[in-house]
Amino acid sequence: MAYEQPGRDGTVEPSSGVPAAVLENVFDDPAHGEPGRDRIGVHIGWEIVLLLGAAAVAWLLWREDPDALRGAALRSLLVDVVALGLLVLAAGLSLRTAAPNLAIGPVAVAAGLHFAEQSDGGVLAAVLPAAIVAAVGGLLLGLVVVVLHVPGWAASLGAAAAVIVYIERRSAPVLVQGEFDPRRHAVYLAAGFAAVAVLGGLFGAIRAIRRLAGRFRPVGDPALRRGAVAGVVTAGALVCSTVLAMLGGVLIAANGTGPVAPTTGLDWTVLAVGVALLAGTSAYGRRGGVLGTLLAVALVSAFLAYAPARDWTISHWAVGGVALAVGLLVTRLVERYGRPGAVTTTEPVEPVGDGAISTGWAMPRPRPMDDWPALSTPSTQSPVDPWQTPHWQAEPRRWDDDER
Repeated sequence: MAYEQPGRDGTVEPSSGVPAAVLENVFDDPAHGEPGRDRIGVHIGWEIVLLLGAAAVAWLLWREDPDALRGAALRSLLVDVVALGLLVLAAGLSLRTAAPNLAIGPVAVAAGLHFAEQSDGGVLAAVLPAAIVAAVGGLLLGLVVVVLHVPGWAASLGAAAAVIVYIERRSAPVLVQGEFDPRRHAVYLAAGFAAVAVLGGLFGAIRAIRRLAGRFRPVGDPALRRGAVAGVVTAGALVCSTVLAMLGGVLIAANGTGPVAPTTGLDWTVLAVGVALLAGTSAYGRRGGVLGTLLAVALVSAFLAYAPARDWTISHWAVGGVALAVGLLVTRLVERYGRPGAVTTTEPVEPVGDGAISTGWAMPRPRPMDDWPALSTPSTQSPVDPWQTPHWQAEPRRWDDDER
């Protein structure tokens, strides 16, 4: 981006007084984060690692159980990928806005229980009320976070406790009553999830959107309010996060082979947040990759399918804990190598000419050191006697008294 200024004849000429790198960042407000464009090289490098890991686990799954990647088993696996992916999108969206939503797991379980009980009346009749309740709940959560300006993880933990109370009202598992089978639409669901994940990553890589989404991230005292725009963005993200978690819970219940158990769902929260961090989303907010969510979900879903093929009993707690631990290391890498680089330039700053309109950007060139006048220094060979200086004499000194 080059700054341009009009000349006398009305034409627009680029100004050589200010480097383009400086003008590109001049409208960045330091109160909302570091000025400059975030570097994405660290995200590209990590996403290559995720791609290799997902391909390796898929190959191991193919060697152990080839039937898991064909036919009905493949369609069921794709639905599992989409269900986990929706929860990871919910976690990643709230993390991007620096307001982690820890209620996504309980919301998913509650939505699954509701769908299992009401699905006999049709998918729309079961999902629409759940979506409305999830949106209202997410809005209330967002208002608590932005109006009181409290950490999102603390407020959402309280919301998770309220949802768990609803879940505990059921003492026995609930069998799905309807006949909706998401496996018939597995390919379309997977394609839709992939499109949303990749497009979300691409939009999140745009500088203006990235800064807007991460505006709630503190840059000084975390208790200071971040402004109305940050509050609106964060509240909207929490609403979308809660609705995505609800949809993920519906798919988990519909794709299951048995009844929906009334569990707390916190293991799903740990798994979703861990995979979101593993994807390259910073735990501090704002920063994230492009393909990381899609690749991390594929990697973890392939491993969750590979473990039963090897007769391994691994809970979501274990997988989520490992993903969370690795994700925290990734956060450190992202924050270290993903922040904007320092703007340095060696271009000289030219003064504004007589024919240009002064805009305040140009500064006069400093004079070189060689042009400065030399300061006279007294000779150290014949020191001056202070008693012979003129101000100690009673009469004025005559110029002809000096020795010629």
